[in-house]
Amino acid sequence: MANAVVSVQGGPVALHTLLGQAPARIPTGGKIRPGIMVLTRKAAEHPEAKAIYRQGVDEGRSFEEIERRLAQAMPQLKSPLVPRNVPWFTVRASDFANPETAREILDAYGEDRGQGHRLYRFPVVFPADHWQTVMPHELAAWGTHEKRFWSQYSPDGLVRHCMRHAPVPVDDTGRRAIRIFGGRKAVLREENGGLCDPESCPEYQARQCNLTGRFLFFIPGIRSISALELPTTSFYAMSAAIQRFQAMAMMRGGRISGFLGRDRATFFLTKVLRDVPHIDEQGRAVRVPQWIIELEAPVDVTALLREHEDEETAIQQAHLATQVLEGQPEAHQDAGTGEEAGRGETADAPAGAGAGHPRLEQARPTLAQLLARVRAMGGDTERYSAYAALRWGHGWRINPHGRGRAWDELDRYAQDPEGYLDKIDAELGLGA
Repeated sequence: MANAVVSVQGGPVALHTLLGQAPARIPTGGKIRPGIMVLTRKAAEHPEAKAIYRQGVDEGRSFEEIERRLAQAMPQLKSPLVPRNVPWFTVRASDFANPETAREILDAYGEDRGQGHRLYRFPVVFPADHWQTVMPHELAAWGTHEKRFWSQYSPDGLVRHCMRHAPVPVDDTGRRAIRIFGGRKAVLREENGGLCDPESCPEYQARQCNLTGRFLFFIPGIRSISALELPTTSFYAMSAAIQRFQAMAMMRGGRISGFLGRDRATFFLTKVLRDVPHIDEQGRAVRVPQWIIELEAPVDVTALLREHEDEETAIQQAHLATQVLEGQPEAHQDAGTGEEAGRGETADAPAGAGAGHPRLEQARPTLAQLLARVRAMGGDTERYSAYAALRWGHGWRINPHGRGRAWDELDRYAQDPEGYLDKIDAELGLGA
């Protein structure tokens, strides 16, 4: 499968290298948990299990480590811990590469709401502008030690496949494993023709395969070169977050990374109590109250839109200033309407204008118009955006001149859309 090309804020579009053929990933150095794990009713009947659990919690150990200790001491207990939904996030020193980070987070943003010093709400800054990069997710079935099956989309994003690890190859003698460069390969799972179809998947129906995802972010004031993560299995939390990401991107020229305004506003992660619908074992629709992760964006929308307009104006003025300094003709606006006049024509120039009159340019297309035209040509807008950033720079979306150059290129390939899409794939290294 071709790899996704993503752009991290402040850096170039990711290119293919010998050690960089996998989709871009953001390294993490710590994990904030969405809740807690407690002993099952059966495990809680054993005083020894209760003692091991209490000691692990008091020492700040991860729930995975507590479960391993329980399994070693009492192997007759199968899955001794179960998740419990609570209104706070769990922050433990053992979940961070630098254990001191846990204390810093709780000191900075922890609250006591009657159940001890807990983390209920905290600010986050996302390091990339693609929500798929900062909230990766998949359907996955896990074995005892590794992921057995997982979902993965085809390069065109139209087909969801079920993947598995390829068997380790052996040499001609059949006795020695061949060294694999770059780790184990992934192949299509044979069942279902390699398609991911939850309704017909035995693992999904047996609750062995589930939706898993995670938010990747930095926390203002917390010193870390690696991002932090918050895992979640909630379809509702992730779906609502996508809507927030998309709404914010529309108001910020496609950006969700960094601070959200000049006042250094940020997203916040918190929990809210919601009645979540689900289907019980008898096929009945029921609603159960649950604490759901919620992505908040408490910003002044009018100020945010004004800042975006000011930024676009500043970019346009900077471009015109560059043209003047380089001796290039600058665009003049029509005095009556403020609209830019027709491209490259001098017939509409003011009376008396000679051959040296500056070239007049037409109004630039909007980003929505550009992307609609790409879709009409059969192109993928995410892939086109990555290509455009590589070709004209990351500011092409909000720079009227950049959008104009993109529109001109679409004009040139209007009669050859397939050739243009091949050109995009070749530039991104997605060709055959």
